[in-house]
Amino acid sequence: MSFTDIFIRRPVLATVISLLILLLGVRALMQLQVREYPEILDTEITITTAYPGASADLIQGFITTPIQQAIASAEGIDYITASSSQNVSQITVKVLLNYDPNKALMEVMNKAAEVRNALPAEAQEPVIQKASGGGSALMYLSFFSDVMNGGQITDYLTRVVQPKLETLDGVAKAELLGGKTFAMRVWLNPDKLAALGPLDKPRASWSPSTSPPTPIYKPWRLTNNWWSNAPAAL
Repeated sequence: MSFTDIFIRRPVLATVISLLILLLGVRALMQLQVREYPEILDTEITITTAYPGASADLIQGFITTPIQQAIASAEGIDYITASSSQNVSQITVKVLLNYDPNKALMEVMNKAAEVRNALPAEAQEPVIQKASGGGSALMYLSFFSDVMNGGQITDYLTRVVQPKLETLDGVAKAELLGGKTFAMRVWLNPDKLAALGPLDKPRASWSPSTSPPTPIYKPWRLTNNWWSNAPAAL
């Protein structure tokens, strides 16, 4: 007796097994993922540090080199590239393929925090950003309003919408494109300025070794519900 004889004598069993195989195949077909390219984790971390008034050589020696040496010992790093220009230092960290991007980001942040006290006091806090994938935007959102103008929409998106989008799981960065930021232009009247007399402490040029002059802020009202401060230089 061959194996197929049992299915000939019991057609109901043959039908049930055939239906079971069909159901398993349909379920596997619905759950099968079709990808043009394999799913990989390709992460890039950028550390940007501003040092106003410093030359490229000063940026290289006091900003780029200490941070680069510190993050070189972090785990999951493939290679590091850096560039130093006037006023700003930028370090790009390439993470190993399929390495956990969140773990790599925490490693880089911890290493950068270790050398923060060794940086010049006038240097700003390093800005660390993570980018995963091909670097292209997943979604573009447009906003408009019949009540608020362009400046008010930009202010609302910056304070409310952008922080909420950046806290979503899986979102690396939310950028604001085409925003209209507040600005103020000041025209000085030479006659009235001369009537005030000489300043008590005349402002002089400053170097990276000294603290920059502090701007004077004048509050001004935009609408009934919107306020902004803009620097006015004397």
